[in-house]
Order: sequence, then structure tokens, then C-alpha cells
Amino acid sequence: MYIPKNFAFNDQEQLLEFLKANSFGLIVNGDAQMTPIATHLPFTVEHASERLVLKSHFAKANNQWKSIEEKRVLVVFSGPHAYISPKNYEKTESVPTWNYVSVHVYGTVSLIWEREEILDVLTATINFYEKDYNEQWKTLPKEYIDRMVKGIVAFKLDVQEIQGVKKLSQNKTLTEQKRIINDLAGHNDVNDQALAWLMQKELQVSDDLK
Repeated sequence: MYIPKNFAFNDQEQLLEFLKANSFGLIVNGDAQMTPIATHLPFTVEHASERLVLKSHFAKANNQWKSIEEKRVLVVFSGPHAYISPKNYEKTESVPTWNYVSVHVYGTVSLIWEREEILDVLTATINFYEKDYNEQWKTLPKEYIDRMVKGIVAFKLDVQEIQGVKKLSQNKTLTEQKRIINDLAGHNDVNDQALAWLMQKELQVSDDLK
């Protein structure tokens, strides 16, 4: 991952928070012919004793799982991002750019085949995304759950490396940062608004924006 010095995102606690808040990732690896393949998946994030583990599952019909076991893979997680217009800069000699936050996670995949362990992955996913659904989940017929289990391939990813970029106009003047935040906040796009809020928080720009 290309990481410009000004935009390096290295704080481990913040990286963990980012993964939990933006846990819909893109898992990428090469198949037997080294053709890149990728799938968008929701992940759970488990951190204990300095060990970080991501868990998810493929649909069994998705052949990516067949080329992934014990392989080093990449999972890409993305946060708010938006086009930044040069109209917000003080100098005429300026060009458009893009602000964004992205984290790349590298690790080794282990497939999970035991029924109870697969159910543990599904339960962990429910608890991660909608804990209240547990009550309904527990009432579902065993036959229905068994069909679900047979239709997926669960896995865990032992994280070995994390790389992050947080490009939020840190290299711009305070005036330019305020202009960019105001510009984004005034857009109808919720992604642009989310980026404006994040920039204001990360850059510690005053609420009194003008």
C-alpha cells in the first residue's frame, strides 16, 4: 500500500476502532492461475492478548474459498471519501484531489468446517451487528439452520500486518481546511458530510466554521 508520510495512519487503537466501525471489507487473493479474485464481506473483529482475528463466511457457491486456505490474503476496509475541489485552496496553482481513509489488513486464512465452530462464527456475526436478533435466531428450526450452515464456508483470518492511510488535508492551511469542511458539509451526499465531520474531528478544527 502506498502511504505518503503526511497521511500515515499508525495508531493501533484507532486502527482497531476503524475496523470495527467500517467492517464491510473486500477480501482479495490470487487463484491457482494467479488471477486476482475478490469478495465483499462483513467481518467480525476480535482482539485479545495482542492477537487480532477477523472472521466471516463465503457462500459455498463462491469458489474463492477454494483458493484461499493457508494463503496470505489482503482485506481492504474503506471509510468516508470524497472529491476535493481546488476552489477551496488559496493558490490558483492547485489541482483537484481525493480525501479518504483506508486500511489494508494482511493475514493467513484458516477455513472452519466443524458445525459448532461455524455456528460460533454466525453467532459472533449476529452479536457484532445486531445483538437483539439473537432471540429470533435461537427460535429458528434446526433444519433451517443446518441448511444455512451447509450453504456457507466460514473462515478466520489471523492478522499479521495492518497498513493505514488517513488523507484529510493535513498538509493544507487552516483556512483551506475550513473551506473544505464547509464545502463538504454543504453537500447532499451523506458520504461527503461524513468526511466533513471526520475532518473536523481529526484536524480539531473549530465548530465556528466560516
